[in-house]
Amino acid sequence: MNGVKYSQWRAMLAITKGSLRGIFRSPSAVVFSLGFPLVFILVFGFIGGGSVSVKVGVDRHTDINSRFYEGLSKVKTLKLVTDQPAAEMEDDLKKGRITAILNIIPQQGADSLPHFLINIKTSTASDANKKAILTSVLKEVTARIDDHIYPRASVATITTEEIPGRVFKTIDFILPGQLGFALMSAAVFGTAFLFYSLRQTLVLKRFFATPIKRTYIVLAEAFSRMIFQLISSVVIIGLGHFAFGFTLVHGWVTFMEMLVLSVFGLLVFMGFGFVVSSIAKNESTIPPLANIVTLPQFLLAGTFFPIDSFPAWLQPVCKVMPLTYLIDALRKVAFEGQHLWHVGWDIAILTLWGVVVYAVAVKVFRWE
Repeated sequence: MNGVKYSQWRAMLAITKGSLRGIFRSPSAVVFSLGFPLVFILVFGFIGGGSVSVKVGVDRHTDINSRFYEGLSKVKTLKLVTDQPAAEMEDDLKKGRITAILNIIPQQGADSLPHFLINIKTSTASDANKKAILTSVLKEVTARIDDHIYPRASVATITTEEIPGRVFKTIDFILPGQLGFALMSAAVFGTAFLFYSLRQTLVLKRFFATPIKRTYIVLAEAFSRMIFQLISSVVIIGLGHFAFGFTLVHGWVTFMEMLVLSVFGLLVFMGFGFVVSSIAKNESTIPPLANIVTLPQFLLAGTFFPIDSFPAWLQPVCKVMPLTYLIDALRKVAFEGQHLWHVGWDIAILTLWGVVVYAVAVKVFRWE
């Protein structure tokens, strides 16, 4: 070829450009990667919502043997946390992870009957609806005991203290979940359909007739999807922030760290797409196989509700799923202001999933 050396990188970039052009021309790619999560964000951004489960920390000085505490423990709406260090509980309160810290102090009433001083510590980061639910529950438990032993006076005196914290909005919980789901769906479905189609239409076979190596073919397709999904991520985060006040604690730094996590999550989930495309016998079997991977995670990985809202027997299943750790890392970075090195555990679990799934993909992947 006139002495000109063949450039693998130029060939890879040419495939990337062609593949990216094909993605933008695909209505399904745009709808599932961008339109679908945007619909959810718009809905939750306008109408709000939230879980009915209220997580409440219990001060270590609280009398957990008292009649009042026993009454609270029977209310299924409340999730009482008793085994957490005081400093960690205080930090969770400031970040909105728990609604309040409760301290029940037994006292002796003027009529020689037991009396309780109920101190409630909340923060501005606590969800207003959940604070209202907690107040309602406390009044209900108080009234129930009053009906039995206090015909004239109340069994409890309730005091409230509020400490500073970031205001935790519904969009701060929903958007990372939708972003994580969009990344997973695009990676699994997009990669599975793409490589199955390339095999069936003999495009891969034609690539083999060129000097480009197989590794660069995979890299080109991966880069094209990464670029498209990063554009989608920018739109999703930007709309959430400017239209609905989605929290980016450190501004552009937080934004860039969310994009880094998006790329990392996309790479991990693409491995599932390679596996699905390889084991699918025909094109009609791809959606069911892909849904086996994506649907349980969409429902159970904390996309819409906190994992601790699920039954105790189901929570270990939720904590195995890779999407759980991607969404958790996105929320910690966006709202709590943590950096990438603070979410090392989430990244480590995602890395482990990536190693496992790509090991499987190498074993089952077919070029023809």
